[in-house]
Amino acid sequence: MSNVVVIGSQWGDEGKGKIVDWLSSEADVVVRFQGGHNAGHTLVIDGITYKLRLLPSGIVRKDKISIIGNGVVIDPWALLEEIEEIKSKGVHINSNNLIISESANLILPFHKEMDEIREDAAGKAKIGTTRRGIGPAYEDKIGRRSIRVMDLLSEKNLEQRLETVLLHHNAIRKGLGKKIYLKEKLKKDLLKIAPEILKFSKPVWKEIDELKQKGKKILFEGAQGILLDVDHGTYPFVTSSNTVASAAATGSGCGPSTINYVLGITKAYTTRVGEGPFPTELKDKIGEELGNRGKEFGTVTSRKRRCGWFDGVLVRQTIKISGINGIALTKLDVLDELEEIKMCIGYEINGKKIDYLPAAVEDQLRVKPVYRKFQGWQSTTKGIKSFEELPSLAKTYVKELEKFIETKISSISTSPERNDTILIDDPFKN
Repeated sequence: MSNVVVIGSQWGDEGKGKIVDWLSSEADVVVRFQGGHNAGHTLVIDGITYKLRLLPSGIVRKDKISIIGNGVVIDPWALLEEIEEIKSKGVHINSNNLIISESANLILPFHKEMDEIREDAAGKAKIGTTRRGIGPAYEDKIGRRSIRVMDLLSEKNLEQRLETVLLHHNAIRKGLGKKIYLKEKLKKDLLKIAPEILKFSKPVWKEIDELKQKGKKILFEGAQGILLDVDHGTYPFVTSSNTVASAAATGSGCGPSTINYVLGITKAYTTRVGEGPFPTELKDKIGEELGNRGKEFGTVTSRKRRCGWFDGVLVRQTIKISGINGIALTKLDVLDELEEIKMCIGYEINGKKIDYLPAAVEDQLRVKPVYRKFQGWQSTTKGIKSFEELPSLAKTYVKELEKFIETKISSISTSPERNDTILIDDPFKN
């Protein structure tokens, strides 16, 4: 049986929700392995819309096991709110179909406040975070002072852990002229919700190993995109975790041999939310048209996305970094009405041509894209389910895109509808 990792090959928002939902119908288990409630997936099943933030996409399907791994940072109040929201739509959630790693780290109210304080103080140098406390929570994890799910088991242990983390945060808060955070109230609030969180808590590494032994198909669901990876993205305008495929192993407690296939979700153009370099960004009518036709607004934050031409250099780079085996190309239909379409096939910096995005942010901001132009097909691709039925110019664009990024396109999405997909290669059968 193949176990598949699904990740975004750009800056996120590539349409992972639809693809993950489509794949989760084949999988037995769906695992979230990084990120927090800053990244969302929208699923539409039988006319019902589900907006998921922390819960894996498998939760809305019967007889699927959903797992939140140790690599995820969890706002416990946001999670419980999301569970109730999904339950209200007729979905049954219990300890049999939802498992939370006992090692997962918690996002607490002071993390969110610290996120807001930093962004407000940064001015033009702000990162563009979602202000949900993700970064500060990961900092505490790396600093070995974090509160983990397992710490909710013991009031004595929780008190000690809170003393450690608040010693750090209150020193910073004092320096910034902010009120210190009171331990007793936070401890009381956490103990109140502890039973609701702990009933889902298990050693996830052990659960995954047992599921592997039973031959279950596992789908590892990434949040955000590779270009937001803390090591391989456009640093410092990145998230605070590793978003590459290999993070699925560390973020859930299984070895890399568990991963059989890496599917990269790739938009037929490029978008980005927040600040940071974006070589092919379009600040004109075409950019506005892509945003409007593609409905480019965040699932969680409703923030407007920046839009630009497809950047083949960046996607080819992320494919190599993350070991992507195949590409699911999304939103091809958004390009239907354009007279001319461009694809970035290189960069120029200081008069020199290069074939990769340099690591230094000052260089990333200065690179100029080198484009290849394509004639637009100016006819609808919406709902097409066969590659041969695509307009000839659309087929040319897809084939040349595939050739440039040096990776097979395994599927093409031609509308937001789940079934409007051209399936070329099934990841679970490789």
